[in-house]
Amino acid sequence: MRAAASDHSETVRVEPMAGSDDRRPDGVNWNNGGAVTSANGVRAPKTGELVARRLRRMIVDGELKSGDFLPHEPELLAHFNVSRPTLREAVRVLESEGLVELRRGSRTGARVTVPGPEAVARPAALQLQLGGATLADVYVARSAIEPPAARLLALDGDEEKYAALEQVLEEERANLDDVDRFAVGAAQFHLRLVQLSGNQTLAVMAGMVYEIILRQSQIVVRARRENTPSLSRQYNNRAVRAYEKLVNLVRSGDGDAAEAFWRKHLAVADELVLAGSEATRVIDILE
Repeated sequence: MRAAASDHSETVRVEPMAGSDDRRPDGVNWNNGGAVTSANGVRAPKTGELVARRLRRMIVDGELKSGDFLPHEPELLAHFNVSRPTLREAVRVLESEGLVELRRGSRTGARVTVPGPEAVARPAALQLQLGGATLADVYVARSAIEPPAARLLALDGDEEKYAALEQVLEEERANLDDVDRFAVGAAQFHLRLVQLSGNQTLAVMAGMVYEIILRQSQIVVRARRENTPSLSRQYNNRAVRAYEKLVNLVRSGDGDAAEAFWRKHLAVADELVLAGSEATRVIDILE
């Protein structure tokens, strides 16, 4: 593994040597296997946390890629100059974050597994359920996320991004007579809009509510098919026309117009999608 070469310039050795004074000149006391507390009571990181931080940074910076295996334990011990329990603590931290996968009994060691948006979406959805969040909460949040994303995308000027959004639109056109596929395509269009905006924070937030939006969309389009089949395609056509207009606006580079139009569209669309379901709890949608 290239990323863990034996260059000791990045040694993380911060555990006290046997017989050394427990107090450093900076007023930090070493205790509890590497956990430290400064004179002002602020807890400093344990050595294992420091090692985990360095490995995490290597993953974030691409030095370790998804699918790579961490170097074997002896190499890591030498590289970081730490004890075996400290190294294993660091790997457990990364495992708890979903950044590595441990295969018990395997000789290949820990494998890097870069998590996708679902890693954030699941705990976020759980938090919404625990907090008693309603569909109205979620759709208000979406209305705060997507219009600014439309503006950012319009101002970006990246033709490849516009082509990518238009591709999602073309796929949705093909779904007009398939309500289940249309619901998935609609949720995908909204998500891709935010992802293509280039703002990673907005993209993560959109991914957190994606599953909830998708489930509600599926419920609504299926109900329309069963209760008002003659209007089902009409609603779908209206949505596609809105997607088409948005694509044209972002291509034009008019950020103000793109944001204003999408905000207005969401206000109308959300009223239709949420009719009678505003107080429905997220937990009832996801179960």
